[in-house]
Amino acid sequence: MFAITEGTRRVYGKEITTYTREIYSANVLEVEAGTNGFQGGDSGHGSRTYIRIEDMGSTDIRINPLGRDGDEGFELFLGGDCELETMIRALKFITKSLEDGAKEVHD
Repeated sequence: MFAITEGTRRVYGKEITTYTREIYSANVLEVEAGTNGFQGGDSGHGSRTYIRIEDMGSTDIRINPLGRDGDEGFELFLGGDCELETMIRALKFITKSLEDGAKEVHD
């Protein structure tokens, strides 16, 4: 079993609840994600979302920021089977945290 801890982060001036857990294999990732849910607007008035994936040991991971200031996205590179396994588990945790925090889906 794994421990999930609850915390808070300030994202663009708004405080949101986040959830953190470690994911273990031959490598270790710590994952944190949260949102304050749908707020009915764009970045000026809308929701805030936070995602962090951090190597806590032996993860072959590289990030390439896109755009001049990294504000156009990023590419993520992983090396190894364990990295694939732990990233799948990390992304599932992130998805669940954000879906639970969204509270309502607007199609």
